[in-house]
Parts: sequence; structure tokens; C-alpha cells
Amino acid sequence: MVRAQTSHPLDPLSAAEISVAVATVRAAGATPEVRDSMRFVEVVRVEPDKQVVALADAYFFPPFQPSLIPRTKGGPIIPTKLPPRRARLVVYNKRSNETSIWVVELSEVHAATRGGHHRGKVISSKVVPDVQPPMDAVEYAECEAVVKDFPPFREAMKKRGIEDMDLVMVDPWCVGYHSDADAPSRRLAKPLIFCRTESDCPIENGYARPVEGIHVLVDMQNMVVIEFEDRKLVHLPPADPLRNYTAGETRGGVDRSDIKPLQIVQPEGPSFRVNGHFVEWQKWNFRIGFTPREGLIIYSVAYVDGSRGRRPVAHRLSFVEMVVPYGDPNDPHYRKNAFDAGEDGLGKNAHSLKKGCDCLGYIKYFDAHFTNFAGGVDTIENCVCLHEEDHGILWKHQDWRTGLAEVRRSRRLSVSFICTVANYEYAFFWHFYQDGKIEAEVKLTGILSLGALQPGEVRKYGTIIAPGLYAPVHQHFFVARMDMAVDCKPGEAHNQVVEMNVKVEEPGKNNVHNNAFYAEEELLKSELQAMRDCNPLTARHWIIRNTRTVNRTGQLTGYKLVPGSNCLPLAGSEAKVLRRAAFLKHNLWVTPYAHDEMYPGGEFPNQNPRVGEGLATWVEQNRSLEETDIVLWYVFGVTHIPRLEDWPVMPVDRIGFMLMPHGFFNCSPAVDVPPNESDLDLKDTAIAEKPVQNGLLAKL
Repeated sequence: MVRAQTSHPLDPLSAAEISVAVATVRAAGATPEVRDSMRFVEVVRVEPDKQVVALADAYFFPPFQPSLIPRTKGGPIIPTKLPPRRARLVVYNKRSNETSIWVVELSEVHAATRGGHHRGKVISSKVVPDVQPPMDAVEYAECEAVVKDFPPFREAMKKRGIEDMDLVMVDPWCVGYHSDADAPSRRLAKPLIFCRTESDCPIENGYARPVEGIHVLVDMQNMVVIEFEDRKLVHLPPADPLRNYTAGETRGGVDRSDIKPLQIVQPEGPSFRVNGHFVEWQKWNFRIGFTPREGLIIYSVAYVDGSRGRRPVAHRLSFVEMVVPYGDPNDPHYRKNAFDAGEDGLGKNAHSLKKGCDCLGYIKYFDAHFTNFAGGVDTIENCVCLHEEDHGILWKHQDWRTGLAEVRRSRRLSVSFICTVANYEYAFFWHFYQDGKIEAEVKLTGILSLGALQPGEVRKYGTIIAPGLYAPVHQHFFVARMDMAVDCKPGEAHNQVVEMNVKVEEPGKNNVHNNAFYAEEELLKSELQAMRDCNPLTARHWIIRNTRTVNRTGQLTGYKLVPGSNCLPLAGSEAKVLRRAAFLKHNLWVTPYAHDEMYPGGEFPNQNPRVGEGLATWVEQNRSLEETDIVLWYVFGVTHIPRLEDWPVMPVDRIGFMLMPHGFFNCSPAVDVPPNESDLDLKDTAIAEKPVQNGLLAKL
């Protein structure tokens, strides 16, 4: 261990660290031409080993738990320094069309001031063949300009009555992979075209006027149009009177003026405490991270359970991929198979949040730092929101004999961020509850991606929402990766997964009244056995349990994954999208932890020609899951059949799932010891066990 550090190993890279990493890699370029051609797609902190995290938490940073480090015969060896942090860079060479991965040791990083001392060391570099990294906002802007300046395109728009190129919107979508023509030997985009009206609307919905019939293919490396064809003249839909979606203009200028102010105040401040990226609230504590690809990451989740101390729940929680396949076989909609995390990046498309609009109450914000394409550092201020919310009733009971009632309010801690990918907005939430539950929620909103129709034309694969305008049916899928650690200290691998299904008892002597049913568990022993789907008919759920730890009744402790509403892909088995997204075929996958198994579609899904790369390939090893370091991959989604009332803006759709204690806490019955209102101590009460399961969870 060579050097101390002031940042926890799990903290995101600071702006200064990103600058050092970029400067180190650029200086290592073999020639001036190579250095000038470097484009920086991503710079993130190298994920530290779990033992390094344990060391930091034991002696250097809160929660200061020396018990995390196993004792030796001579007592614990207390180090004086932590290993230096490392940065991982994805670099695209614009001249050679090569993608490389660099690892830089950040041996010395001070504040980014003039004359400051900065030093990094290249640990490794390698070229990754036959891939294309995510595209960047700079490339999108350049692509739009190139298309607008292309004479045949301007002529095609003139045929449609558009001569003012300032009204034209060019959304460069990745080509995906549909044939050898999409191979990653070229960096390709197939833009979608839209056009605003000649109005003075302050915020106008340009997606209301899609331009159909024009085929454009752009070489993003050389930034030139390499294919163009005006295949069919489809006139632009007429201007929509509801195209302006500012307050007071939507729905023809009718606003809701009868709503009185609603204020959320905490005069004594919040109940949470924040130290850097370390958060404590009620009996929860965890760390907040952020990357350009995944956005928000929750690390080192633990619950402080009275005399049993700090009990780990999960090492790492995040959304690692999302896929949006469209169901219209017509051009260009069949190509809409966006991998919004892998092809674009959820984090780098995040918003700067505004108090009173995106978040209410007493807010703690976290900034996020990213590299831009040129290697500079961009900062999104107020990128992550942390706040408390009232969540209705947690527990209540009234004695019918006395008429006396006891009730407890539920409060939850929410951590969230919001991003925009083209026309859609996605809001990601992790909610922590006082009864030990963790809920993941995604809210979908924004604007529909549309198509234009010929007069009298009808499409069976969508909904007509305005004259000459229709919205194709589509699906949204999200993949949550949960590196679990239920009651496991670092280095321990004592978790397993069991599936629970409700079975109806066969008629006979054990079921003479034909009313009997029971819950049956099945241990998922291997990866191939653990490829599972939701089944609401059997109340199917899964339990991640510790094989060595029991509660006071002798049950193994654990957390159960409770699915919300869900679906599976409606594409046929030979669909091109499933070539890159084989992980969509099941709702649940389980793997043993592996440091390099992070993204279910592989690290570079853009133009990926490899069938089943990623999760679907890893599980073919069929590794044992009977007692190991468990990683859950939960795939959940929604099938969106647009409605007329969705237009011009999307309402909020909500989907998600819940992690819930199962035999986890050392509890006493609620009827014996009602919870204390000022200190909801779950070691003394079981309020969550039956009332919450039968009440709140029924809504999921």
C-alpha cells in the first residue's frame, strides 16, 4: 500500500482526477497525430476490490468498522495507507477508428488550480477490436449539421415545403445491428428527421412532425453522408395546436388554476446525515456513486440492527442497461432498438435538478463530473437528489373492543436522478423504508417517438393520435444489477437464491375442504436453472438468503425480490434486437460475482455483431449458486400502447420492484410491543412482517 488518499475508494472521480487521467493518456500517445485524434468517451473510477472497500470502511472512512477485517493470530494488521485510486478510460481514435481501454493510476492529484501538481501513471492500455463505443453529444451536433448541409437532403425537404433548415431536427440514432452492412468496421448512424413549424412557441414539440420517406446513413468517423435516398414523399403532418407544452399552453391554453400551494417544510432540518458520499438515515447507511453509463449507483448498503450491529444487505445496486424495441416493421421504425445505457449513457444525459420542480422538501444534491469528447471536464450540478418523503401509513391497529387505535406514519428516503435520451425522459429512484424495504422505481415520461401517415393511411402497429400522425407500439426494458451481500462481511460468500411459488393442495385427506394452498421453495442451484420468469398466478418471488445466519426462530435470514408489473419481449425469436439483447428473454438471471461481468449486453452493444454476448453467454458456464457471492439481474419492463390522450406529452408511467426483508430482523410480535413512534426500532417489533406485506405490497 503505497499512498494515502482523501477520497473513499467508491467515490466517483473528481474533476481534478478526470483531468489528470485524460492528460496522462494523451501524453502517452505515440505521435502528435495519435494524440490529436483521441476522443474521450468515458472516464470512470476503476471498481476497487471488495477487500479494499472493507479496509477503507474499517479504518479510514465511516462507518469505521474494524470488525470488517478478519483477525489474524497476532491481531489485526492495521495499514497506514490505502492503494491509490485508478481511472479507466474508453478512448476512440477518430483517425484510425479504433477503440482502446486505458487504466491510469492517480498517484498524485491536487486541486485543479494553475500551478497545481498532477501526476498519473499508465498501468495498461489495449485496443478492443471490432467494437464501436457510445456516441457523444458532440458527434450528434456534428451529424445534424452535416445532414442539414447535404444538398440532396435540402432538396428533399424543399419538396416537403421546408426551406428553413433551422426548423429541422436531426436525431442521430445508432444503426444497431441488422446485417453485415452494420458491422463495427464503420462508425454509423441512421438519423431520424423531424421538423418544427414556423411558430414562435417558446418550447415547441418538433417530434409532432416526423419526416418520413428519407433514408440517410452517416459515417460518424469522417462525418459524411454515405447513403441518401428520398424513397417516398410523405407530407408533413399539419401543425398541432397543442405543440407548445409550456405551462398554460398545453391543452389549448387551459391550465389548472384551482390548485392551492402545497408546501413541504422541515424546520429542524432533515433526518439524514451526509459525509462526502456516505449517507446515514434512520438505521440505513450506504454510499452514493455515479457513472456516465449507469447514472446513480448505491454502494455498501447496510442496516444497523441493534445489538447485531451493522448488517450488510448489498454491495452494489444500479441500472446497467435499458432497451427500447419498437413493434412497427416499417422503415425506419423497425430499427428503433435503442440501448439507452450502452449506446448513449444514462448518466451523461442526466439533468441538473431544480428544487420545487424535480424535487420537493429539504434536498441534498450531489454534482456529477464527466469528460467530454475533447477530454475536458463537464459538471452537471445538482445531478442526484436525496430527500425524505412521507409515505402514508406504515402500520395501524384499532382494538374494536376499546375503540383505541395506534398508527405509525411511513417515511422513506429517496435517492434519484432524471435523464433525457432523445424524446423520452426517465427518472430513476431508490427508496429506503423504515421497515427494511428497498424499492426501485422508474418513471417514464417525455414525448412519444412518432411516424407520419399518408392521407387515409392506417397502421395496425400504432395509434393515430392526430391527423397524419401515429405513435408506434413499443416496449421499455430495464436491467437492475444487484450485487447482494445479505449478512455477509467482505470475503464471505454465504448467499443463495430460492424461488417461492404458491401451490394448490391436491384434493384428498389433506384438503377435504378444497381450500388448502401453501408456499413451496426451490433452491436455484446453477446459473441455467436460475433463468426464471415472473408468474403472478403463483405469487412467484425470489429470496436471497444467508446460509449461515438465522434469526431467533431459527429461520435463515434473507431479502426477497418482489416483482412489480412486468412483461417479456414481444419480438419473435429471430428478431435482430434479441441478437444483442438475449438477456431480455428472462426476467431473472443469477450469477456468481465476477469483477468483469458488468453489462448484460456486453460493454459495447453499439453495432455489436456477436450473438448473445454478455449475460446470456456467461451463464452457459452453469456455475454453482448453492453458496456463493450472488449477483441478481432483474429485467423488468412495460409494453407501451400509446393512447390519444398521451399527446402531446407523455404522462408518467411507473414500474419497479422491491427488495424486502425475509426472516431478516430479530423481531418481536407487533401485538406484544407496539412500535415506538420516535424510534422505529425493528429489533423490537415486527410491524413490517405481516401488515406491510399484505397491504403495501399488494399494490405492486
